[in-house]
Amino acid sequence: MSNFLDKLSLRIMEHEDLDYIVEIDTKVLGESRRDYWVNKIIRMSESRPHDASLVAEIDGKVIGFILGEVSGWEFKVPNNIGWIDTIGIDPDYQNRGIAKELANGLVTNLKNYGVDTIYTLVNWNDWDLLQFFHAMGFSRGDMINLVLRV
Repeated sequence: MSNFLDKLSLRIMEHEDLDYIVEIDTKVLGESRRDYWVNKIIRMSESRPHDASLVAEIDGKVIGFILGEVSGWEFKVPNNIGWIDTIGIDPDYQNRGIAKELANGLVTNLKNYGVDTIYTLVNWNDWDLLQFFHAMGFSRGDMINLVLRV
């Protein structure tokens, strides 16, 4: 596995990565959400630090991505808080340590903005993702997700 990760490079996400992100998301979910990603990447570029979203490449091919953010006092959350919004790994490359490399890269970048706490939201039944974040050192936080179905 170390030889594989030696070939891996991380870089800041660019608008030109949209097609790769849509391709990875389509492979994972089984349907294309191109409009969703166009809007998300446009909003990301307008409001997030440029280095809070990264892609992972092997031989010039994007095989994974992570979107992050620094809080701006939304919901009375101080700006020393960072967020992991989305992680996507091409299914052909999953379970090889790429998500961990992306998350570590994002954590390093967020620290440069004074972030000392990072949050993310995970579906309670998504055991694989819960285990991933637990292995990264995340623990259950104080916030509770509330839902109103209308």
